[in-house]
Amino acid sequence: MLIRQKKTSEVASHEITPEHVYLNRRTFIQATGLIAGSLALGATAGQAAVMPAKGAKFADVKKGYSKLGEKDTPTTFEAVTTYNNYYEFGTGKDDPAQNAGPFKPLPWTVQVDGLCNKPGTLGFDDFLKPHALEERIYRMRCVEAWSMVIPWVGISLADVVKRFEPQGSAKYIRFETVVRPAEMSGQRSSHILPWPYVEGLRLDEAQNPLAILAVGLYGQPLLGQNGAPIRLVVPWKYGFKGVKSIVRISFVEEEPKNTWRTMNSDEYGFYANVNPKVDHPRWTQASERRIGAGGGLGGLISPRQATLMFNGYQEEVAHLYDGMNLSRYY
Repeated sequence: MLIRQKKTSEVASHEITPEHVYLNRRTFIQATGLIAGSLALGATAGQAAVMPAKGAKFADVKKGYSKLGEKDTPTTFEAVTTYNNYYEFGTGKDDPAQNAGPFKPLPWTVQVDGLCNKPGTLGFDDFLKPHALEERIYRMRCVEAWSMVIPWVGISLADVVKRFEPQGSAKYIRFETVVRPAEMSGQRSSHILPWPYVEGLRLDEAQNPLAILAVGLYGQPLLGQNGAPIRLVVPWKYGFKGVKSIVRISFVEEEPKNTWRTMNSDEYGFYANVNPKVDHPRWTQASERRIGAGGGLGGLISPRQATLMFNGYQEEVAHLYDGMNLSRYY
């Protein structure tokens, strides 16, 4: 299924990030403990063919969907890779970049199971091979009321769903992240979150053309702090739905109990659709701060801007929730 393009949404690739930010990252790489060389060290030859060396760009990436307004300048590579939430590496915004160095994203396998006709455990290369890589430039809205605009590289989740042939009894898709406390320092404490991190979507949400499994950003492979080697991106939902470093995908009949609902069901639920009319119990969701705007990497001095219903993707996804009560936060 093709996504309808809008002429005003196209962003030229040279507009995505300043050249000096994209190319001159030696200091950043050293600071995060990453080393030069192939991301595919230790992987199979097939995996190396899919994943280019660190700093190299993917080949044969199609231009995909983008829908950006006047305030939606893509966030710099530096900000996207140094300011984020990934509790497996710590609870601070800079912890993931500082602590992801020991994490080894390849070799990698993804287990697909549950109510589907073609289950299996696939190496990373075999998982990606049948699917076309696309660049999708999406807004990303964190539940904490900050936001970014990110040029992802990924594959259609709808195509992945179709490939594994869910059975008629499958109503949801459940995602599970890797558990490697030796490499992921945050997982050494069960007081942060219960591990593994779990998320889920209704099957029709997973089949919406906007949903992708991302394997890169800014044309190159994901770094550890951004969910390497594969993560979920659903741009009309709050960012905590974007489970990272996925190792298991299950087709299930019952609604999955996602991690943040397990932690605090009074504040977090299953759907987590961006809704400026419904506040989080502890802060407003009517507006947001765009990270990197206004001169601050953390966005602390950037002006607030209005949050859009479904993060600006109402036309594409509102039909999924016809008849539902959207007056509650989750």
